[in-house]
Amino acid sequence: MGALSALGTDVNAHLAAVRGRVVPFRPLGGLLGAENPHAKRPGAWIENRAALTHRKWSPVTMAALHVAGQAITEAGWNADDLRDAALVVGTSRGNAAGWLGPWPGRRPFKLMAASNTIHSEPAAAISIVHGMPGPNQVLASGCSAGLDAIGVAMMMVQSGIAPRALAVAVDLPLVPLLLDNYAQSGLLAPAFDLDPYAPDTAGFVPGEGAAAMAITADHRPTGLTVLHYGCNADACDPVGIPASGGRTPELLEKASAVCGLPSAACPHATGTAVQAKADPAVFRAAFPSGHMPTLHLIKPFTGHTIGASGLLESVILAAFMRGGTLPPNLPGRHAPEGIDLPSDEIPCRGNAVKVSHGMGGHNAALTIGTSIP
Repeated sequence: MGALSALGTDVNAHLAAVRGRVVPFRPLGGLLGAENPHAKRPGAWIENRAALTHRKWSPVTMAALHVAGQAITEAGWNADDLRDAALVVGTSRGNAAGWLGPWPGRRPFKLMAASNTIHSEPAAAISIVHGMPGPNQVLASGCSAGLDAIGVAMMMVQSGIAPRALAVAVDLPLVPLLLDNYAQSGLLAPAFDLDPYAPDTAGFVPGEGAAAMAITADHRPTGLTVLHYGCNADACDPVGIPASGGRTPELLEKASAVCGLPSAACPHATGTAVQAKADPAVFRAAFPSGHMPTLHLIKPFTGHTIGASGLLESVILAAFMRGGTLPPNLPGRHAPEGIDLPSDEIPCRGNAVKVSHGMGGHNAALTIGTSIP
């Protein structure tokens, strides 16, 4: 696996940050300047801007290359492995960073100007740099894109299209124009303490992030398995999820029928008011009384990394599970009635499910197991 966000530059750094209850939110003025209209709002950005600055590749592509390299190295894939591996990249805002406005300190090649604007450049760069001429897809299903990337990669392996697959997700949404759009839609959090289920929660904290996960069919002894993926659509609203939870409970019920009831779940939990109502409704509808999974909220640590969030949060969840535990929640988070948000790291006693929602009503759920079926 690979990870990059305001919490750190690799998976171990993310584990340490969550264990240490690190919250990297800072006023956006520190990145965008005091004159920016969002200067006083919270944001979470990758500290090492030089790592994202390259004359050839866009900043988003550099972030994707960073995590792809980590996952490939950890998986131990050689040149032969990479030649027949599939590649699936998920992103919501694609190459907006460095295209809708200049990236500070970057002197790009004019020859790469067109490439730097297309949202498939990260996939092209990964395939070129790592020698991956196999099946190649880019998904743009909003904030579900990262989770969908794992699901499609998993299905490619299961169907025999490829013996292994690399899922990558990336978004760098701290772009003035994008922030303007989020603000106009009333989605940006005014407060630095993200408490997604608090009665007065009013928006998400935007964050930068990238993650990668290598998936193989030969059941190498990692101790983890992607067991099930499903998606559907609410076909209801162009912006938000229905407060009733829409069709997401159906995904969780199907996953439970295939994999058994999960012991833990990582919800979307952005911090918007509608999500605060929808998430509890989803879990109450999907799970019988007495079998509610513990919830583990990752966005209070990372911010909302938009299209990268599903994969980044899956990587953090899986990294804890690989060590036999589940991630702690920040202390003091409001827990919906009948739902447990453990403030301490607890033992992992079964499967865990990750849920993502994309703007427009796209829902996705992934079940991660700790043993080979």
